[in-house]
Amino acid sequence: MSEEILINVTPRETRVGVVENGMLQEVHVERASRRGYVGNIYKGRVQRVMPGMQAVFVEIGLERAAFLHASDIVRPAPAEGAESNGNGHMPSISELVHEGQEIVVQVVKDPISTKGARLSAHLSIPSRYLVLLPYARTLGISARIEDEAERQRLRDVLTPLIGDAPLGYIVRTNAEGQSAESLAFDVTYLGKVWRVVQENIARAKVGERVYEELSLPLRSLRDMLNDDIEKVRVDSRETFEKVTKFVHKFMPSLDDRVEHYDGERPIFDLYGAEDEMQRALKKEVPLKSGGYLIVDQTEAMTTIDVNTGAYLGTRNLEETVYRTNLEAAQAAARQLRLRNLGGIVIIDFIDMNDEEHKRQVLRMLGKGLMRDHAKTTVYPMSALGLVEMTRKRTTESLARQLCEPCPACNGRGVLKTAETVTYEIFREITRAVRQFNAQKLLVMANPAVVNRILEEESSAVAELEEFISKSIRFQAEEHYSQEQFDVVLL
Repeated sequence: MSEEILINVTPRETRVGVVENGMLQEVHVERASRRGYVGNIYKGRVQRVMPGMQAVFVEIGLERAAFLHASDIVRPAPAEGAESNGNGHMPSISELVHEGQEIVVQVVKDPISTKGARLSAHLSIPSRYLVLLPYARTLGISARIEDEAERQRLRDVLTPLIGDAPLGYIVRTNAEGQSAESLAFDVTYLGKVWRVVQENIARAKVGERVYEELSLPLRSLRDMLNDDIEKVRVDSRETFEKVTKFVHKFMPSLDDRVEHYDGERPIFDLYGAEDEMQRALKKEVPLKSGGYLIVDQTEAMTTIDVNTGAYLGTRNLEETVYRTNLEAAQAAARQLRLRNLGGIVIIDFIDMNDEEHKRQVLRMLGKGLMRDHAKTTVYPMSALGLVEMTRKRTTESLARQLCEPCPACNGRGVLKTAETVTYEIFREITRAVRQFNAQKLLVMANPAVVNRILEEESSAVAELEEFISKSIRFQAEEHYSQEQFDVVLL
C-alpha cells in the first residue's frame, strides 16, 4: 500500500493529510488562534467539588473550568505498614482533593461544544517509541505488538535501561523491531523532559502551562511516520527544516522520506485532497455502486444510514443489499477517520437475512477500521441491522472545526416554510394590537415571505385589517432570514 503524509502550512493554519493509495484518509487541522490543548500539562486549582458526580472542576487558565473525575486522580500510596484499600472501591472525591487545592493535571480531551476540557492527574509524556508515566512504576507493552518473542525482547531491552527509576513506561506499537540504541535514546529523552517539567511545576503559578505538546506537524510524524510511509511532503521551507531536524534526531533511518514540496499546484490539490475535504463536510456520501450514506452528527451520537439508491444489482434483492452493505462498511470506516467522528456511532445497514452476509459486512467494517489510529470498539449487529460502535474522541470533528451552525436555522438543518412564517406574522399582529395602541403597523420580513403574503394571502390580509381596524404595510428586507420578521407599531 502506497502511503504519504502531506503537510500544508500557511501563517495562521496548518493541515496534515494522510493519503493511502492516492486517496485522502485522514486530515488534521491546527489554527494559530485555536491550538488544541490535548497533551498539555497545567498547574491547576480545584474550583468546585461535586461529590454526587465523584468529580471536580479545575481552573487551569482556559475559558471554561475543566472536568476531572475521581478515577483520573492519582491516589497517594499507603504508608509503609498501613493497609491498602484492597477491596477495589474508589475513595470519595472529597477524600482525594478539596476546594482550593493546587493540582497538576493533563488535558486528555479538548473542550468540545459547551463542555470544558477533560483532565487526568495520571500524567503521560510520549516520545517516538515510549510513553512516560511519571507516577506509575510499570512497564506495559502495546497490545498491538502480538508476537510474544518480540514482547519479551522489548522487556529484556528496557528493564535494565529503566533500572530503579521511580517511573513507568508504556512501549508503543512503533517500538516493534527497534534497536536497543533507539529505545535507550527515548528513555534518556523522556527523563530530560520530565526533569524540565518538574522544574516548571515548582515555579509555575496556578493556570500556567508546564508542558506543551508538540506542534501538529511534529506530533503527526512522531505518531505516524514509519517504514510504510513512502514520502512526507512539506510545502513550507521553515517547517520543512524543523521537520528534517526532528526526523534526523528521532528517526534517522527515515531521513530520506522527507522532502520540501515547491510545486506550482497547492499541495492539498495533489490526489484531490482539497476536494475530499470539502466532500467530508457534506451529509451525503455517494458509493460507486449507486448507493449512498447519510452521515448525521448530533451532540449525543453520530448516525450513518445506508441506502441502495439507484443500485439494482445483477441477481436478486438480497445480493444487491449485501453488495451495497459491503461497500458501505468500507466507506463508513473511511468517513469516521476522515471526518474524525468520535463517541457513540450507530451504522444502520440495510436489512439482511443471510447470517453469513452479516458476518462478512462486520468483517469488512473491522478491516476498514484496522488502519485507524483512534481506538474503536464494534459490537455485534442487532436484529434491525444496526451496528453500535465507539470511536475514541480527543478533538472536535472536522466539520465542527471548520464550520459553524447555520445562522438561519441555528444548526437544525431545516427552515420554517414561508407559509408557516406568514401565519406566525398574522398571530403576532393580532397579539400586538391587543397589547398596544397604534394607528397602523409595519411588518418587515424576508422577501420570499413578503411576496407570499402579498400574492397568495392578500385576501387574508384584507380580512385581518378589517378585523383589527388598522392598516398593515409589508416591507421586504433582504438581510432577514426566512424565519425572521418584525412587527412595528406606528
